[in-house]
Amino acid sequence: MAVSLLLSATYSFRAITKPGFTGPDPTHRHRDSPVTHASCNIQCGPTRTCATPVARGDCAPLHVHAALLPARSSGPETLTVVTAEHTAATGATSANRATARIREFLDRNPLPTPCLVVDLGSVADRYRALARDFAGYRVQYAVKANPSPAVLRALAAEGAHFDVASPAEIESCLHAGANPATLSYGNTIKKPGDIATAFAAGVRDFTVEAASDLDNVAEHAPGAEISVRLLVNADGAATPFGRKFGCDADTAIALLKRAARAGLDPKGVSFHVGSQHNDPAAWDGAMAAAAPVFAAAARTGIPLRALNVGGGIGTDYRGRAPEPATYAKAITEAVRTHVHDLPAELVIEPGRAIVAEAGLIRTEVVLVSRKSTMDSERWVYLDVGRYNGLAETENEAIAYRIEPVGSPGEATGERVIIAGPTCDGDDVLYQRTPYHLPLSLRAGDQLDILATGAYTASYSSVAFNGIPPLRTYCISEGRLISVE
Repeated sequence: MAVSLLLSATYSFRAITKPGFTGPDPTHRHRDSPVTHASCNIQCGPTRTCATPVARGDCAPLHVHAALLPARSSGPETLTVVTAEHTAATGATSANRATARIREFLDRNPLPTPCLVVDLGSVADRYRALARDFAGYRVQYAVKANPSPAVLRALAAEGAHFDVASPAEIESCLHAGANPATLSYGNTIKKPGDIATAFAAGVRDFTVEAASDLDNVAEHAPGAEISVRLLVNADGAATPFGRKFGCDADTAIALLKRAARAGLDPKGVSFHVGSQHNDPAAWDGAMAAAAPVFAAAARTGIPLRALNVGGGIGTDYRGRAPEPATYAKAITEAVRTHVHDLPAELVIEPGRAIVAEAGLIRTEVVLVSRKSTMDSERWVYLDVGRYNGLAETENEAIAYRIEPVGSPGEATGERVIIAGPTCDGDDVLYQRTPYHLPLSLRAGDQLDILATGAYTASYSSVAFNGIPPLRTYCISEGRLISVE
């Protein structure tokens, strides 16, 4: 069995064979914190380090991480070295450069399925593009979309700010090199201990929607900056938030006054129109709801300086979403219409729009069946499903593009129902949404699920049915950077 692993960026590629190679160096183990082996170009995950130091000579060129090996073998192993020159020479085979790069990596380096591969170059490119389109806004990455340490490191290096929802996300961002001043604790549901932990870590920006939470912030984060989250009605999002988050305008005004009396810094208002919202006009209605809060706060001597317009910028799945520049124009016009003077601090909070198109899930077909000889639709069961990576297929809200490996473009053929691998009746991905896959599709064939960099691995259950969470592989310039 050949195990492929990206090892260098020299200007050729070759096979290196070590007779009798049986897997990783037995002296290499992982424990608690990240370590980089310069010679093998692999970054350990956030909770692992080497218990025994490995010399450069032991690490290169045949150092392999156990996570990359589908199974242990007693025979010779071949390691394919894929290089920068080879990657450039082959060129992009798809309009989506990230998808093309990931597919080329997987062609040269087959990985156990299911796997999520994220191209870090695309993550950085998307961040830069959004920062350009939303000039004058602070681009604050929603960590929950994909908290991979490698993704956070890439964004911290770009100067991104981060929307965090827990002490664990704060720790991840700081570990990735983020300055605590760039972190905003946007979750309005938090324990007093969580607030104290965040404040001790240097976080000074908090969002609230209730008096009790505000009082906890005053006690455990004295002097902190406060934004109040508004409840807005914005129908049309693929994944709406309902009434879970936010408060009405009267409550928001009362909270801002309460914050000032408590010695906090009431700085602004936030809202969110729902995730994957393909209508930029949705922000106009939200701004109409926010405008009275700005006006009332000014009348009471609390001039607000900050407005967080949330996330929700759409991503291309099977259907196309508007361009980010279209959102930027519509949102800015809505702010000007309803608030007139732009607040000094404008914040946009994308998650999906930064990481979704940077990721691809490769999955294997486990079973193809018909329920009866009269049934016109086949059931196609994959090794990835709602419990180990595709939670957003609930209610078929997100319709991913699914393509057979080796055949770019959505397949033609017979209509199919697509399901996951667990013994749970809800683990059906697409039954109403029409998908077609080739009649020749068999167990063991592989499919690519595109634009899956957001809300996939981060939504995976720990081990439902004993099936492990979706593993994430991050690559940069054709090289493997991390395995998580």
